[in-house]
Amino acid sequence: MDRDQLESIQRYVYEAFKRDATGHDFYHMQRVVKLSGQIAEAEHADIALCEAAAWLHDIGDHKLFDNPEIAKKEMQQFLRSIAILESDISDIITIIDGVSYSKGETVPATLEGRIVQDADRLDAIGAIGIARTFAYGGANHQLIYHPSETKNSIQHFYDKLLRLRGLMHTNTAKLIAAERHQYMVDFIDQFFKEWK
Repeated sequence: MDRDQLESIQRYVYEAFKRDATGHDFYHMQRVVKLSGQIAEAEHADIALCEAAAWLHDIGDHKLFDNPEIAKKEMQQFLRSIAILESDISDIITIIDGVSYSKGETVPATLEGRIVQDADRLDAIGAIGIARTFAYGGANHQLIYHPSETKNSIQHFYDKLLRLRGLMHTNTAKLIAAERHQYMVDFIDQFFKEWK
């Protein structure tokens, strides 16, 4: 994949996510691309493949699309229209299908898949992760916190975010995750001090 193709993918993603208010906006994709490129370089992986998959990793996410399968088919048609090789399209789809946390703790089969998953998870923790958690909660009419109901944004830290540091695959991501994890721990401590 060349730079022109990656720029076309970037424009495609911008159109798909420019109005998102759940924390899965264009700038989330942009951060995941940057992290994927950084990790891919450090881990000696295919940088262009990581960046392409990172741009596209939320296309077809069931939380974001009314018809995920149609969104994925349209994405494939788009990739063919900009002359992406069928082998690269297949690799991108494999990476995308393995990224989501909702798939459980399945480890992606390829280094590039593990890198994009790490990058996506890194953007879910730390200061940005905190902001995204409350953006998503607000967009879905979820309470910030409730002492007895478990469907709230603070509970999401315990259900998912505080577990992510231990699920990183690459050494590069593990180093970045450590600082971001501690920031969330400090935030939760402060939140409950203020709540009480």
